[in-house]
Amino acid sequence: MDRRFDALLVIPDDPRADLYRAMRHAAIGGGKRLRPLLTFATARLFGVDRGCVARAATAIEAIHVYSLIHDDLPAMDDDDMRRGKPTVHRVYDEATAILAGDCLHALAFEVMAHEKTHADPFVRAELVVCLAQAAGPAGMGGGQMMDLKAEDARFDLATVTRMQHMKTGALIACAVEAGAILGRLPPDQRTPLRGYARDIGLAFQIADDILDEEGDEALAGKALGKDAAAGKETFLSLMGIDRAREQARMLVDQAIHHLQSYGAEADLLRDIARYVMERDR
Repeated sequence: MDRRFDALLVIPDDPRADLYRAMRHAAIGGGKRLRPLLTFATARLFGVDRGCVARAATAIEAIHVYSLIHDDLPAMDDDDMRRGKPTVHRVYDEATAILAGDCLHALAFEVMAHEKTHADPFVRAELVVCLAQAAGPAGMGGGQMMDLKAEDARFDLATVTRMQHMKTGALIACAVEAGAILGRLPPDQRTPLRGYARDIGLAFQIADDILDEEGDEALAGKALGKDAAAGKETFLSLMGIDRAREQARMLVDQAIHHLQSYGAEADLLRDIARYVMERDR
């Protein structure tokens, strides 16, 4: 991913230089790269060309990075650290950060829609629709809006689950779906992979809530404990830490069970599911 973004974000010798520097600051040198890994792992089931997969994975990661830049802004979560370094608006300024996020969002669709991503325009169109839905009001954008409202409302478990399906789970689901789309797997045959993605998306968020309570800020590379301080309902506040941890383990087991029709070629997806719960950042 770092090599891909390095090639895409060459700093120009003109007044846009700081914009490119800001995009590079956010996109290069940090992060788990979970979503690109999911795209590679899923596409591997169908023998998709790695160059094509890398382009789709880069587009998905660009959307993720854009969302982090905007989430960190003072108008949103107002965070000073991300991935172990100062957030974009702290290094540059808010206007540059907004534009950097906007441009990474646009870049994602430029990369995804390009013929180098797949020779079949119908495959590219489906990839674009998948990514747009994951990023929009039924996905990350809508989930972030619900999260902003959570400070002034009392969300029950069903509402928190729906919010996290949108805010966190939608792009994770898109990363898996993109691998299936590239592999030309018909939609009616994607149910097990969609179930896998749904379960690891929820498990990922529960693990995030646990890390927010028990984690190490130095390892996490960001401030922890902010949801509790803001009075937001989380899986932990609603379920308790022991029950939440058990629920996450059940989701991981369930995700792995969805892959029962696949053999050793799906072992990386199984390992990712386990990692979601075992990670420390």
